[in-house]
Amino acid sequence: MKTTGLNFRHLYFFRMVAAEGSVTRAADRLGLAIQTVSTQIAALEQSIGKSLLTQQGRRLVPTEAGRVALTYAEQIFQLGDRMQEALEEVDAGKIRLTVGISDSMPKLIAAHYLQAALPPDTPVRLVCTEGEFDALLAELALHKLDVVLTDRPVRASASLRVFSHLLGESEMQLFGVRALARKYGRDFPASLNGAPLLLPTRNTALRGRIDAWLLEQGVRPDVVGEFEDSAMLNTFGRSGMGLFFAPAALAGDMLEQFGAVPVGPAPELQEQFYAISSERRISHPVVEAMLNISQR
Repeated sequence: MKTTGLNFRHLYFFRMVAAEGSVTRAADRLGLAIQTVSTQIAALEQSIGKSLLTQQGRRLVPTEAGRVALTYAEQIFQLGDRMQEALEEVDAGKIRLTVGISDSMPKLIAAHYLQAALPPDTPVRLVCTEGEFDALLAELALHKLDVVLTDRPVRASASLRVFSHLLGESEMQLFGVRALARKYGRDFPASLNGAPLLLPTRNTALRGRIDAWLLEQGVRPDVVGEFEDSAMLNTFGRSGMGLFFAPAALAGDMLEQFGAVPVGPAPELQEQFYAISSERRISHPVVEAMLNISQR
């Protein structure tokens, strides 16, 4: 049966009944008569031509069609809530910036770029989400994110119109807790033979460069952990599980937050940082400021 268009009031009542598992409880929550709620649900089912709820013991539960409808209903109402928040922020003169940060991007570096770009005189609502690179690019392409911060450029694709902007790069350095630094800091990098090492996973941009660097140094450390999430890697580094690479520019933060000190430099090893946008020409003022700062 072809739908004649959804009534969002009907959808709201369906969502409430599905959450409560009962028309009676939903009616109590809404302060309405049971018949009123039942009528709204019946109207929605008639509109889409499918039964959305079925009795299971003492509860009403969504049918297969109901589960599908409920998934979309949640997205619709969440989007409505975000729209309302965004409109209130416009009224308050506030800028909203929604940022995706890839798992492999050092969080301290991401924070540095964002903080440097935030305008001092304009209130900003910063919304950050973390995730896998490809998933964040999909969100960006759907304009759910304003920008993605990551450690690798995006590959050219006719189906995915997103663009890479180099923010900067940093030399890498090997860090570790003081006990490990004392043990393996002497005769570096030859001392890394058999040393416990924490590395990014092989699907990250940095891992290939680290493997090449270790090969050039002629050393074979003991890889005791691999992590896709840079923050998790640093956390295990703080526990003393192994040595780990991080941008040399973060030496102070490594000591303060992770109790880690430099073990040895790796100036040949560079990590790059990118802002990925959905348009070649940047229009968001904070993202534009971030790129301008990085190019100075």
